[in-house]
Amino acid sequence: MNTAGVGSAVLVPPYWMEFDNSYVLSAAQIHPSRFGVMGRFDITAEPDPDRLLTEFRKPGMLGFRLHFNNPKMLSFLNDSSGDWFWEAAASANIPIMLFAPGMLDGIARVAQSFPDLSLAIDHMGIGRGLRDEDAFTHWPELLELSRFPNVSIKLSSVPIFSTHSYPYLNLHPYLKSIYAKFGRERLFWGSDLSRLPCSYRLSIDLFINELPWLSKQDLRAIMGQSLNNWLDWPFSKPQFLKSTI
Repeated sequence: MNTAGVGSAVLVPPYWMEFDNSYVLSAAQIHPSRFGVMGRFDITAEPDPDRLLTEFRKPGMLGFRLHFNNPKMLSFLNDSSGDWFWEAAASANIPIMLFAPGMLDGIARVAQSFPDLSLAIDHMGIGRGLRDEDAFTHWPELLELSRFPNVSIKLSSVPIFSTHSYPYLNLHPYLKSIYAKFGRERLFWGSDLSRLPCSYRLSIDLFINELPWLSKQDLRAIMGQSLNNWLDWPFSKPQFLKSTI
């Protein structure tokens, strides 16, 4: 982070720890100005809003990131199975990030049913292993979700979705179109550092140096301030913003 000029980062527990958030919470508690946590939460367990609130109130916790990447999870988006969770999160102003490739209809249902619930779609709604045009077949449906003011998009993992080399020119039209629909306040840059095919710094340079249609105000928002506002989390201005914009 220091080398890349990144001031603060949102952490998610590694998948092998399942719903144990203790490791990343310890990092956030040791370095509260640099790390915050979007924890994992088992939505398939017995409905228990008090359990949700207890977990959310732990120091360093900013919200939750749910994974809908297997068939058994479908019902929690598509019917009322998970409505207790969405309602409790909305009532307590708990932000929710969703990894739910191929499930945009379910996200639309939740967004419409719970308009006070803050939702962010991980990795632009793209599933693992997809590249180039194959990664963006869902794009018209994703852009349609902009009609819900409570839906935001994480521009995370962008370099992963291209077989081209930096600056991944084949992805620029997609980035421009999603900016046109969602605007800077509902777009959050993210790295997905552990899977990047390039350096941490290049994943930043892609936005601040290669997308000339983004203004300085756009970059300040997309590269941190909009996420800060969404999470209600004090923002540590990154060094690359100080030096470039």
